[in-house]
Amino acid sequence: MPPVTHVFHRQLRTDYPMAVRGDGIWIEDRTGKRYLDASGGAAVSCLGHSHPKVRAAIKSQVDQLAFAHTGFFTTEIMERLADRLIADAPAGMDKVYFVSGGSEAMEAALKMARQYFLEIGQPQRGKFIARRQSYHGNTLGALAVGGNAWRRAQFEPVLIDVEHVTPCYAYREQQAGETDAAFVQRLADELEATILRLGPETVIGFVAEPVVGATMGAVPALPGYFQAIKQVLDRYGCLLILDEVMCGMGRTGTLYASAEDGVVPDLLCIAKGLGAGYQPIGAVLVQKTIADAIRDGSGFFQHGHTYLGHAVACAAALAVQEAIEEEGLLAKVQTLGARLEAGLQERFGNHHHVGDLRGRGLFRGVELVADRSTKAPFDPALKRHAKVKAEAMARGLMVYPMGGTIDGMRGDHVLIAPPFIATEADIDTIVARLGEAVDAALRASAR
Repeated sequence: MPPVTHVFHRQLRTDYPMAVRGDGIWIEDRTGKRYLDASGGAAVSCLGHSHPKVRAAIKSQVDQLAFAHTGFFTTEIMERLADRLIADAPAGMDKVYFVSGGSEAMEAALKMARQYFLEIGQPQRGKFIARRQSYHGNTLGALAVGGNAWRRAQFEPVLIDVEHVTPCYAYREQQAGETDAAFVQRLADELEATILRLGPETVIGFVAEPVVGATMGAVPALPGYFQAIKQVLDRYGCLLILDEVMCGMGRTGTLYASAEDGVVPDLLCIAKGLGAGYQPIGAVLVQKTIADAIRDGSGFFQHGHTYLGHAVACAAALAVQEAIEEEGLLAKVQTLGARLEAGLQERFGNHHHVGDLRGRGLFRGVELVADRSTKAPFDPALKRHAKVKAEAMARGLMVYPMGGTIDGMRGDHVLIAPPFIATEADIDTIVARLGEAVDAALRASAR
């Protein structure tokens, strides 16, 4: 049994190593063992764990003003961060609503979307459509739009009804002989049929991750997918709500992942890489039409949390975004991403138990299979993903494996999301250690 602790940990029967310090892309535990953080925790620590500019910004803000409730004040640092985000945002984005994390951002976006339709005189709109095998957070609204069957199961009785359609998951969902264009069109037709079945006048919008993160493992959409989806939504006056909590803020090689998909959302959620783990922060970027409708209608958004726009969190996030620009890290993500892709292809491209390698930039997924030729998954009881995590940790490597890749029960994948400050040598080390961990996990399960 693990030692006595009063912390309600994620796993109550797990003895976690105690992290004591961070140094660049490394985390050290109290025994002195060092772990290469090849997943940024959960794609969070894009600048590693000891960036001097961010640490200095946090200390300076604490000395000046730690907290001012947004029901009474704005702050200079919050205004500066909003200006910074909007300057680089997709066309038409005009306002930023700051929260403390990704789930809060999604929850706020759902409520904002609903209120928008109330403000413009369409109160009958109350339904959301999302995708199977998506993940949008663990608060009840975010969990409801998410399509992660395992996370949803025990909470189903208290979740709102949401329609879930087929994801753009080419490896599993594209039919034999079906072209990319035909697959994209089939998905767009499915969305349109769902809207028509529900009644176009009742649908608020469609929720999706540009690159699906935790649940499926860095699955990008095919070219043209989001443009086709947006055309359908525009036809019926529905909103596009994009969740870039994990894939955004430079993770895929552009500041906003949706830029690579050639689509502009109505609401855009960010977190993780926004503050890089130095402070808890997330945000919703809002199109001017939505913000104006609420301003000119009731005049206020009927929502809120105590720590909205927390000054220290905003200071950290602004420093993170400035560092990304000053150090040319978006270009570096693209270069290192290409090296990581090539390394994974060389190590796993012909591996009998690796079915798919995918992703963009420094956001990569490795899908494990029992048989490469048939795509058959491993028996879920084997918990291959958990064994890979254990073997990687034993080798001083942090990656983000998950199970239930296909339907919430079957399938295993490993998510890789190293900090943007990694070197080429670091990337090579990640690939080598992951290869050892995967092979060791497969050998252990075979015994």
